[in-house]
Amino acid sequence: MPRQVDHDQRRRQIAAAVWRLATTGGLEHVTLRQVAAEAGVSARLLQYYFGTRDQLLLGALEILNADAEQRARQRLAALGEAPGVRAIVRGVLLELLPLDEERRNRHLVYAAYFVPFLTEPALAAVARDAPHGLENLVADLIRQGQELGQVPAHVDATAEAAFLVAGADGLQSSVLLGQCPGDRALALIDHQLDRIFTRTADQPGTEDRAGLRDESG
Repeated sequence: MPRQVDHDQRRRQIAAAVWRLATTGGLEHVTLRQVAAEAGVSARLLQYYFGTRDQLLLGALEILNADAEQRARQRLAALGEAPGVRAIVRGVLLELLPLDEERRNRHLVYAAYFVPFLTEPALAAVARDAPHGLENLVADLIRQGQELGQVPAHVDATAEAAFLVAGADGLQSSVLLGQCPGDRALALIDHQLDRIFTRTADQPGTEDRAGLRDESG
């Protein structure tokens, strides 16, 4: 068991080196040798854990995604035992916004992956074929809201979910660039949710939004 923990720690050490290089100089021309030097390991050891450069970039991204999912679960759990469907959808969308240092650093790494995903065939194929898990989750939640009478029956859950996720993705870039303050991004998310959900007890009021403004500042 301790040996396996050491392996996990070493993989995380190497992944963290990829993330640092991503946020300081991008990933388009990063090499295995550069990552090995940043991680303080040999290139041979790096290849033992991850293989090729493409496998390294994808492996580091998988670890980052696993960390993000764990943090998202913690924040959603903090909503309480019965937060309501709207609050859950809102919480999911807020994970796409750089509202604190942890999420900001994560989204800076994601931004660095954008160009390789566009220009490098093997990585582009992975990005293109990735399942739309987040959209499907939001769509399922909207349908649950319809079953509970919180969302009108005529709402197209699939289309609305795609729009909400794409909108949050777009706001992510604007917040990172300083074009859109965090509280403005939150207000825009709430505006879109107001279109879909009827007003219920779980809809955030003034105090909730103010608290999130403090968090995003």
